[in-house]
Amino acid sequence: TVVTVAPYGSWSSPITAEMLTRAGIGLSELCIDGDTVYWVESRPMEQGRSVIVRRRPDGAIEDVSPEGFDSRTRAHEYGGGAYAVRDGLVVSSSFADQRVYRLDEATPLAITPEPSIPAGDRYADFVVSGQRIICVRERHHEDREPTNELVSMPLDGSSEPQPLVSGPDFVASPTVSPDGTRLAWLSWNHPDMPWDGTELWVAEIGPVTIGEPRLVAGGREESIFQPEFSPDGRLHFVSDRTGWWNLYRIEGDGTSVALWEKPAEFGFPQWLFGFARYGFLADGRIAAVFTENGFSRLAIVSDGEHRVLELQRNDIAPTLATTGTTVWLVAASATEPAAVLRVVADDGSAEVVRSSLSFDLDADYVSRPVAITYPTTGDAEAHAFYYPPANPAFVGPDDERPPLVVWTHGGPTGGTSPGFRLGLQFWTSRGFAILDVDYRGSTGYGRTYRNALRGEWGVLDTADCIAAAHFLARRGEIDSARMAIRGGSAGGYTTLCALTFHDVFAAGTSYFGVADCGALARDTHKFESRYLDGLIGPYPAAEDRYRQRSPIFHTDRLSSPMLLLQGLDDRVVPPAQAEAMAAALAAKGIPHAYLPFPGEGHGFRRADSIQRAAEAELAFYASVFRFAPAGDLPPLRLEGTSGEIQSSSDR
Repeated sequence: TVVTVAPYGSWSSPITAEMLTRAGIGLSELCIDGDTVYWVESRPMEQGRSVIVRRRPDGAIEDVSPEGFDSRTRAHEYGGGAYAVRDGLVVSSSFADQRVYRLDEATPLAITPEPSIPAGDRYADFVVSGQRIICVRERHHEDREPTNELVSMPLDGSSEPQPLVSGPDFVASPTVSPDGTRLAWLSWNHPDMPWDGTELWVAEIGPVTIGEPRLVAGGREESIFQPEFSPDGRLHFVSDRTGWWNLYRIEGDGTSVALWEKPAEFGFPQWLFGFARYGFLADGRIAAVFTENGFSRLAIVSDGEHRVLELQRNDIAPTLATTGTTVWLVAASATEPAAVLRVVADDGSAEVVRSSLSFDLDADYVSRPVAITYPTTGDAEAHAFYYPPANPAFVGPDDERPPLVVWTHGGPTGGTSPGFRLGLQFWTSRGFAILDVDYRGSTGYGRTYRNALRGEWGVLDTADCIAAAHFLARRGEIDSARMAIRGGSAGGYTTLCALTFHDVFAAGTSYFGVADCGALARDTHKFESRYLDGLIGPYPAAEDRYRQRSPIFHTDRLSSPMLLLQGLDDRVVPPAQAEAMAAALAAKGIPHAYLPFPGEGHGFRRADSIQRAAEAELAFYASVFRFAPAGDLPPLRLEGTSGEIQSSSDR
């Protein structure tokens, strides 16, 4: 094999921007119905449509959602838990009008009424119990905050949904006991987020109403995740009362017993409805996923015993389903893309049922993550995954180190993962080094680490990203003069903070990032409307602090080139924030580009948007870091400069 010496960043790669969408789908929301397994596929080539898919016992795979039907809910704006199945009957939210439909007929049958305002009633977290559905309803109003309730409605749509639980600001995770007599659910109130403090309630349930609710676990400083009744009727849940999300069971006397006390995370931040990290096998054992030091593992748990299965894939999504002695997962490894897996609980053998990628990539083009823990401000430590450049056809010049792009995940109560991501390998295969940071506030390292960001958003997360870049620079692995930072949403905010309040990075890319924290507190949707109370402080009481932390009010300190990408239908971070940032960059004459994307919300789902964003980001770094990118790129005009970035000849 001939190896070419070429500048880092300029290497040609088999992973094209077009391939990021044409070859890949998203996989989520596993569900079991008898011996049939269901999941949801997000398909960029179908304008980001979410499609319910099933695999029959004979192995045949087929779409359940009819053509044009988008199985997605906008509850909490982020959705999740958009469908349920029982005895072959599928019910699903429709993204178009947010009504609930039965999909067992040739034409979907609406079973919820037309709301008083368009898409004003949103449904999620479905449970089918007997001949009725119990779920979350988020009802929007013209003049006040949406109301969230648990409602019950007949499967045939013969009557309107009836409220079962009302009053709390938020409700989620309804689950019904196997005998149909008890209902359990979670609730929480402003200003808490579900990873801060939730309450677990139980009540007797009748045909129309429920009995007096009983609080059985949780509180303002305890986060409960995934209540679930076992086949023998005992209520299980995950709690972080010890500082780690561990698995518990409620005994007959009402006491809670830990099934496995471990400094690891069995829970997950409930950004979406419908997450599941454990399930019951036929013999009563529990298949549970936990995260430890950034890596996910699958274990089989029973009274006093546990056994970790040695799966090759250590990035397991928060969706799990069980039947008999089989565990169904969506999981990836460092070199294998996410796939629906069928795992035999007894020996850990795994079969790929559906891959998220439709092509094979030579493993030599795949950069493997290196987990690093490094010192940061306040005598603390933070965590990251480092991905060096990887391309068997190229090496960089001896006197050159690769450019670095620091990746900042969203949330900020989110987390990164070590699983294969084509979008990341797009960069490393071209000669970039990527540092994917789990800054303080990230999930996966316990409650103390997660809570470290309280009151410090924009400060500690930014400091950790800077410290990570300096850590690699000191080791001589990257070019300290060519360091960039990028992120989306909260990661976009960290990116903007790093570029505004510090002079470390030579450039940055913000995907729908927060520029004005006060505007976010005033204008965002209900689910996150008090999120910043904990991250910055109560608004408007802490308005001065919001201004101090908002890049848009300190643009006089900007000096680095910037790329801004923004969905015009974004209701979480409205376009006005990106537009204001672009105007400030223009006023200072700083090289920048602002690319608006019609039809996109908070996160790009369409193939053309994903491709255009990747090409623009590559062209942007090529201009700033002064290398000629391989292949043909659409021109990117940087305002504040005299020209466009043109495509180069293939290398």
